[in-house]
Amino acid sequence: MKVTGFTFIRNAIRYDYPIAEAIRSILPLCDDFVVAVGKSEDSTLQLIESIDPSKIKIIQTTWDDSLRTGGRVLAEETNKAIRAIGDDTDWCFYIQGDEIVHEQYLDTIKEGMLRWKDDTRVDGLLFKYLHFYGSYDYVGTSSRWYPHEIRIIRNDKSIYSYRDAQGFRKGEDEKLNVKLLDAYVYHYGWVKDPRAMQRKQEIFHKLWHDDEWVEKNVARREEFDYAAHIDAVQKFKGTHPAVMQQRISNSNWQFDYDISFNRTSFKERFKQFAEKKLGINMSYRNYRLV
Repeated sequence: MKVTGFTFIRNAIRYDYPIAEAIRSILPLCDDFVVAVGKSEDSTLQLIESIDPSKIKIIQTTWDDSLRTGGRVLAEETNKAIRAIGDDTDWCFYIQGDEIVHEQYLDTIKEGMLRWKDDTRVDGLLFKYLHFYGSYDYVGTSSRWYPHEIRIIRNDKSIYSYRDAQGFRKGEDEKLNVKLLDAYVYHYGWVKDPRAMQRKQEIFHKLWHDDEWVEKNVARREEFDYAAHIDAVQKFKGTHPAVMQQRISNSNWQFDYDISFNRTSFKERFKQFAEKKLGINMSYRNYRLV
């Protein structure tokens, strides 16, 4: 079984993305790794070059910023990496620049890839998600945080990154058939120094919206106000991946939140009741469980 990792990145240092940790977290499962590195205003290229030259293949790209509506440029950059994967690969393991896989799940993931490698009914493997918010001590609990995503796909050239690169489709807009793994992806996209998060907000929304929308909806300030954007979080009681330990120990901001102030609407409470007590799934699924 051959496994190829793949991802895309631009300006990782400027916007404080843990891309090196992301790649290293799944590198033990990968025979090789394709990284589409967009032209950056920092040392992102040198950072990627320093990780593991024996495994990593770098494709230097230029982002088409005219594809900003709906985040289409993110999918296009992902597809550039997909197209560079060799024909002899069985599974393609996708990781985004703010996602980390805990080492405790590597054996489970490998077992899943081996189990379904020759089952052509299975297009991909689905992961559970933990979304950290504000600091490394809190995770989001409301339904606005997506609970699952496909992160391993079969090396089928009809499969492509979909919309804003969150999921995948095949052929003529067909959902993938997937198996759910008992493994989590740790999403750290909302855990940054408040100054770095503010810079990210000001630039990142430009990948989805025009300048007028950004000017109207993204507040200009020195630091991002995490507390103002909370609906519901809870304390994280587990352990963080080993590759994240140095970054966590270097964190230089404080974020504390009293979870008794969580704001849960009636709609949210009803949705949680329907899913947990009645077994009724009310979330959008960009895949088919098989």
